[in-house]
Amino acid sequence: MKFYTVLIQSLLVLIYSAHSQAVDQVVHVAIDHAPPYSRLSDDSRSQGLILDILRYAQLTSEKKYKINTVPCPFSRCVRLLSKGKVDVMGGLIKTPERQKIMSFVEPPYMVLSSSFVFYGTEISGIEVNSYDDLRGKRIAVMRGGAFFPRFDKDNSLNKVAVPSERVAVDLVLKGRVDLVIAVEDTADVAMSVLDQPIHKLKKMKYRHTQEIYGYMAMSSDFASSQLGSLISKQMHEMARDKTLDKLVAPYHLPKIPTHLIEPPKASAASFSPR
Repeated sequence: MKFYTVLIQSLLVLIYSAHSQAVDQVVHVAIDHAPPYSRLSDDSRSQGLILDILRYAQLTSEKKYKINTVPCPFSRCVRLLSKGKVDVMGGLIKTPERQKIMSFVEPPYMVLSSSFVFYGTEISGIEVNSYDDLRGKRIAVMRGGAFFPRFDKDNSLNKVAVPSERVAVDLVLKGRVDLVIAVEDTADVAMSVLDQPIHKLKKMKYRHTQEIYGYMAMSSDFASSQLGSLISKQMHEMARDKTLDKLVAPYHLPKIPTHLIEPPKASAASFSPR
């Protein structure tokens, strides 16, 4: 594991010498603070898995281009992508609604067999043992986020849209909302990195378990461009030759299942609802 991490980091460093000559294009990448998969430092420097993938693709590309990171809260990142103000964003769940305004690159590079869970506070006395127990509760959700279909489509629930995970947890701790929804596999790590007092939170018994796929998504214009099509093709090749498995390994993500690695369709990178 350490060998692959050092190897990948060494290869990424070579980018800046290998691509020191004039470049044809700039790829603008939206990055939100979502540890452990993406992080923004206090001086807004960005790092994360989607950048590791794009920089590897950049290093091995026949076309020269630069990568420009655009730090933004999650909801703004999604909005910028949908309006074509940025070209790429990572870690998005594919939904029919999103497919109308952006293009998803196959295969997904984040594959989690996990659960959506709900957190409240120990002192609230709230119990959520079934889906119906969510009714009447104030639930913090990431603005622009996607979760599981029943929850996403249920307009009877009192969902409070917030700009970030930190804000969501803060509202729960202050009693301004009752619950926050999160992916179980990543929530504990994220709250630790965000310096949230997880010991004050209570994980509810009810959970919705499913395979959760996180995709690279492109804006409509970029997906139909020559460079967008090239990166989409590279993504598939990286999955087939197992390079993608090595890139996700330092983030403790599983290998990409073989059944998700299918030959790309001719219009795979085109902007078309599926």
